[in-house]
Amino acid sequence: MPVRPDVVIYSDGACSGNPGPGGWGAILKSGKHERELSGGARDTTNNRMELTAALEALRALTQPCNVTLFTDSEYLKRGITEWLPNWKKRNWQRKEGKLANVDLWMKLDEEIARHEISWRWVRGHAGNRLNERVDQLARKAIPK
Repeated sequence: MPVRPDVVIYSDGACSGNPGPGGWGAILKSGKHERELSGGARDTTNNRMELTAALEALRALTQPCNVTLFTDSEYLKRGITEWLPNWKKRNWQRKEGKLANVDLWMKLDEEIARHEISWRWVRGHAGNRLNERVDQLARKAIPK
């Protein structure tokens, strides 16, 4: 079995109004290699941009990896690590009914299956250099 590369990902989403135009950013680091990704949407929510940032970062990996993914979104981290198994058991529903952003949660579920991922929460706007950088990427990607 081939050795999985180690990758560190930082991801973030931003919105100008919620809902409103939004952007997302991600940094992928492996050894000496570093790659920045970003994108935006005209009509979205902050949570959609947080999910999209992680999704696009994981999609950018060309092979299964050992990933440490840092996010300042408790919605993303808790969604993946705590809530996802029950949503799947209930056919992608919450106990209270409809699941918001179900399309992105389903795509994330597919992507995370390819990798070994350790999910880490980092406090936003607290001086973490890479978290601050992905925040800048996300804000810069918001459509004007």
